[in-house]
Amino acid sequence: MSSRTRLEDLASIAGVSIATVSRALNNSPAVNDETKRRVWKIAREQNYHFRPSMPALLSGASATIAVVIPNPHARQSEALHPFVQDFIGGITEAARVSGCDLLISHLAPGNVDDLSELMTSSHADGIIFLGQRLLHDRLNALAQGESRFIVWGADLPGQKYCSVGSDNLRGGARATSHLINLGRRRIAFLGDTAAPEVQHRYEGYVEAHRRANLAVDPALIVPAQFEISYAEAAADGLLARRAAFDGIFAASDLIALGALRSLQKAGRSVPQEVAIVGYDNIQVAAYTQPALTTIDQDMSKAGRLMVSKLLAATEKAPLRSERLPADLIVRESCGLG
Repeated sequence: MSSRTRLEDLASIAGVSIATVSRALNNSPAVNDETKRRVWKIAREQNYHFRPSMPALLSGASATIAVVIPNPHARQSEALHPFVQDFIGGITEAARVSGCDLLISHLAPGNVDDLSELMTSSHADGIIFLGQRLLHDRLNALAQGESRFIVWGADLPGQKYCSVGSDNLRGGARATSHLINLGRRRIAFLGDTAAPEVQHRYEGYVEAHRRANLAVDPALIVPAQFEISYAEAAADGLLARRAAFDGIFAASDLIALGALRSLQKAGRSVPQEVAIVGYDNIQVAAYTQPALTTIDQDMSKAGRLMVSKLLAATEKAPLRSERLPADLIVRESCGLG
């Protein structure tokens, strides 16, 4: 049906009166929640432009976008993590430029029904999900009948939804190749490969070794969560085993900072004895001692791309997943000369 869908059309499809449709679209308490959600869903499917549950609350905005930050690690909210702050900052600026309002949600959808409920009852015209670690299959199922969402994450086999993220494979290879080009031959990898993006960074690490005809030592592959304390403990364990290594590629800057603390505590000099490369280019990375070499994810560009794609999704335009460049930022943790 065209974008000129009328209230009469929605009423006919929903099997209710025109007055009920009008009240539902205006979030009237005279209509029960189940009927409201059904009318909202039909309106979206028929490309009838409206702003569910808050049609006049923020009258100056062209659309409302929600950012959902699931908690996949069974820990406290990750909303205060530096990368998440950069992520939200990039989307916030892009939303402002596009004249959109922004909502932040910390809901943890447990199944496809939860995701569907979130889409139909949300105050937003579209949703951006941060991460896909435990949601991939559910997001695929959601994509069968819903297009108004986009995911920050990897591009996975069989993926049916749109995702935006950095080129993690290339980023991992660039970080590792930089260490190899500096003469490092025993490079540890710190990260949690259960996360799709980290798995791709690890694959880039392996690919860089292959191109340099270097063997990957399984003893130097160390699981580490995206928290400084976890990463510090992981690096402590590597040192306690007396493993020989002269470089570290950390799957995030927070992991790199934990490794840096561990090495400094043990009296190992950086970069003289051990060179370190992180990933994300969070703001604090430029101010550590030594300053951290890292892979940059341009979150301003990512925010603009995700917001523009999401606004296009409300018009039923086909969406395509995209990878952003992964640029190497060289600082003192690898030496500048």
